[in-house]
Amino acid sequence: MKRPSHKEINRKIAQAKEALFSNQIFFVNAISLAADVLELDLTVKEVPEVLFRLLREITPKDYAGHYPPQRSYEDEILQCELFPFKWKSSRLGCVIYLKFTVKNNQLWIISLHEDRKERS
Repeated sequence: MKRPSHKEINRKIAQAKEALFSNQIFFVNAISLAADVLELDLTVKEVPEVLFRLLREITPKDYAGHYPPQRSYEDEILQCELFPFKWKSSRLGCVIYLKFTVKNNQLWIISLHEDRKERS
């Protein structure tokens, strides 16, 4: 069976929402993420609220990752499966690329930016 399945992707999105709702959000590379967020005309303080809205927009059809998911090589989330999504966001008005993982009920954001392929 090809994984992740729609059911597995839906579960990851739900886990991400739960972690966000519990204020368990972390950033793998905060400096890079802050620069990307500024390009979206957002402040770092707005990120949790915007993430909640973005997580409500995505569906399994927006999954833009590998089958099976790639694993992280970053120390904080070493070997965790990565879940990237790409979709036209109604909240931000552009094609967004969001990559995250959930580890120990914590949401780890790896990427959040306008899709770079769409901009070029």
